[in-house]
Amino acid sequence: MDTRNIRHARRYARGAIRPVAIAIVAVVALFAACAWFLIIKPHEDLVMSDSGGHPSTPVTASKVVAPAPVNVGAMSLNELLAEARKAMNEQRMLTPAGNNAFEFYLKVLEKQPGNQVAVDALRETFPFGANSAEQAINQRDFGEAQRQIDLLAKADPANYTLTILRSKLDAQRKLQDREQQLASDKERQQQLAAQKAVTDKAEADRVAAEQQKAALAEQQRAAQARAAQQAEASRQQQQQAAPQTASAGGSSAGEGGGSGTHGPVLIKGGQPRYPTAAMRSAQEGWVEVSFTISPEGNVGNVKVLDAQPRHVFDRAAMDAVSRWKYEPATQAGSPVASERQQRIEFKLN
Repeated sequence: MDTRNIRHARRYARGAIRPVAIAIVAVVALFAACAWFLIIKPHEDLVMSDSGGHPSTPVTASKVVAPAPVNVGAMSLNELLAEARKAMNEQRMLTPAGNNAFEFYLKVLEKQPGNQVAVDALRETFPFGANSAEQAINQRDFGEAQRQIDLLAKADPANYTLTILRSKLDAQRKLQDREQQLASDKERQQQLAAQKAVTDKAEADRVAAEQQKAALAEQQRAAQARAAQQAEASRQQQQQAAPQTASAGGSSAGEGGGSGTHGPVLIKGGQPRYPTAAMRSAQEGWVEVSFTISPEGNVGNVKVLDAQPRHVFDRAAMDAVSRWKYEPATQAGSPVASERQQRIEFKLN
């Protein structure tokens, strides 16, 4: 086999490949130069002309009062880009509403879809905007958080960070609703417990008052029953004493040879009134009195000889005896005045 032909073919192949490689390198270099002059350099010139910074690294500035919303729709493309750079430098990524970098760049894309400066700026500042939205969620400023998430979705609707932010926002809202519901339930339970305590106290006071009233009425009925029994016993005692007195008088008359002499005879008695104070305190006692019976049978000159306890039943005993009526004592057939003593018992049973 002729090796000279083989070496010649190899040298020819290497010579053919070298121009192709050179052409490829030249095309790549041309594309890189075009990208630099048409895309990268204009963007850097716009940024550097304002502050020398870069959209992904905003210049740190002192915090000032957020400017009021501006009429974004009336601005030109250059004005929008200038306001966007200014907002970036002042760290107004998503706030305040109507005057922030995201809204300016989004408006640029509305006026000029595909504007590379706006596209790059939104892509590079998206993480900062996501952090701002997350801070609003953590602060439970749910309305502001929702507004910022909506702005981020306009810039990059397919970004997975939006799913995370929306889930966190929904979870925080549900947590707040549960906390508010628990607080409301606790407050309602406290109100119901307070109302129940007031109702229970009122019911207990009513029952205690009724029991006290019933006990007092029972005491009064018992005292009245004892007073009635005492009065009945005293009446029976007086009725038993009257025949004995009459019999004694009759014996005297017989002994006197029909002279018609006898002692006084009770014909109308009356039970003493039980003092109310003594009845309430369940006091008992007795009073011994002396009195004069006139020839007409009336009682007078009533005096208390002794009493136990003193000054409790005295007046009731004297009033009762003063109302008694007697058949007067007689001597030789004629009525005469006489003196008597009587013990009045006061018992509740």
